[in-house]
Amino acid sequence: MTLGVHETLELHELMAFKSLCLTKSSTMSGMVEDNELKNLLTQDVTQTKNHIQTLQQFVPRKGQ
Repeated sequence: MTLGVHETLELHELMAFKSLCLTKSSTMSGMVEDNELKNLLTQDVTQTKNHIQTLQQFVPRKGQ
C-alpha cells in the first residue's frame, strides 16, 4: 500500500493530534480528584494509545 503525499501529511497531523490528546489526558488524570472523571481519563489514555499504534501501521517506512 502506498500513500500519497497529502495522505501521509494528514496521517502525521492526525498522529500529532492524538499524541497531544494523550499527553493532556495523562496529565489531567493525575490532577483530578473525582473518581468518575479519573476513570474516563484513564480509559481515554488507553484508547488513544491503541489509536496511535493502529495509525503507526500506516506510516510509510524509509525505503518502501
